[in-house]
Amino acid sequence: MMNVGYKVLLALTLWMMITEAFPKGHQKTKCHLSKYKSLPPGYLEAFKKAKDKFEDIMLLSDQKCRTRIFHRNWKVKQLSVHDRVILVEKEMNVTINVLENVEDPSLSELLSKPLEILIQIREDLRDCTRQTLPHSERLKNWLQNFDESKEKETPGCLEASVILNLFRLLNEDLRCIAHMKVCV
Repeated sequence: MMNVGYKVLLALTLWMMITEAFPKGHQKTKCHLSKYKSLPPGYLEAFKKAKDKFEDIMLLSDQKCRTRIFHRNWKVKQLSVHDRVILVEKEMNVTINVLENVEDPSLSELLSKPLEILIQIREDLRDCTRQTLPHSERLKNWLQNFDESKEKETPGCLEASVILNLFRLLNEDLRCIAHMKVCV
């Protein structure tokens, strides 16, 4: 009789361990963005060096760009917390894709450290966007315009838009989502 009790207890223990290890529904992840409330000065310096180098290159070219793909006439803090994270993740994806394909060797060398940082930030953002929630109309419209503008832009102007938007992305948008509900 006691043997059956141990078997039932063992079966219940195993069942509890399995159900905790493999929860039903979507994958449970933790969203840790508070570490981006302020980036270390070394990170910002790496981005500044790349931006300064790019501006030097742009001064030597006669390239004229038509659009600003990151332009919006509203602030990130006007979105829900979830929409903010989606917005910044989309901007981060484009930023990383463009920076990984910079053709100027001197600039791509300067971008190696910033790219590592951006890729880590993107992974943290993805942990926060695994749950699928409906987007606000404002975000839907902006994402649609963003995608359309991105497709119309020349590679050089897309590169310029991305590099010139880096500090806003890091100092305003990322900082805003790091503060979550208390975005200033």
